[in-house]
Amino acid sequence: MRSSTHSLRLHVESALAGRVASPFRFREPVTPLVVPTGIAALDGCVGGLPRGALTEIYGPPCSGKTSILHSVLAARTQSEACALVDAHDAFDPGSAQASGVYLPRLLWARCHGLEQAFRCLDLLLHGGGFGLVALDIADTAARLVRQVPLNVWFRLRRAVEETPTVLLVLSRESNAKTCASLVLCLEQETTQWSLKTSHAAPYVPHTPGCLFDRSANSAEIVRSAVRYKKPRFINQPAENSSETKVHFQMDSDPFDTQDVLSLLPQPEEEHQEQQERMQTPG
Repeated sequence: MRSSTHSLRLHVESALAGRVASPFRFREPVTPLVVPTGIAALDGCVGGLPRGALTEIYGPPCSGKTSILHSVLAARTQSEACALVDAHDAFDPGSAQASGVYLPRLLWARCHGLEQAFRCLDLLLHGGGFGLVALDIADTAARLVRQVPLNVWFRLRRAVEETPTVLLVLSRESNAKTCASLVLCLEQETTQWSLKTSHAAPYVPHTPGCLFDRSANSAEIVRSAVRYKKPRFINQPAENSSETKVHFQMDSDPFDTQDVLSLLPQPEEEHQEQQERMQTPG
């Protein structure tokens, strides 16, 4: 019996040679290294984004996903090369640069669809050399992302294991499931707007608009391989909600309200322009 077991073990090891180093050796779980997100409240709760693992951040539109992406890219592009796979060409380099992203160290892959985005992501992960690779599929319909097989997420997780690469996925719903080492659910709580009517100029040629000023958001830890060392039932709430949910604030791009007001036409200039139009109509 022992000889047959030994021969079977040798057969399995020879069949997996070159693909699995030690199939019968137990590997102790290693706590992954983490990198900061640039948001102090978020880093204090989750510890950061783990290297060599898949991190999924999901939430409805205007929940803070793009702001977190800009913050992470601003922190990582200062010291290492990063890549962004944009599934629907929704990335704005101007606002990203205003948020502190160093664009010369960012590879922006502008894709046109989900299939093209996953192919590009697979090439970047197997090519290596990036400290952070982000996949933005937040603008993709949720029903299309649900059609992605689970083995695709498993293959992506395996591609970054034992590497210094941070794989970040932004979506509307959680799709990676247990393949993700860190899963955050974002929600927007309150929103503040600038350029109100009382602060606007006394005379404007059109209804004064409002600009986004800041918002209060919350991030709930749905899954974390770093924090939850012991198993916990999914239908059992956490003992302390502050341990699984963090509140943080997102500011807008550095636009000054006074600078915006200065761009509006003054009453004298507007009156002079109207007189010129009356003299030369058309």
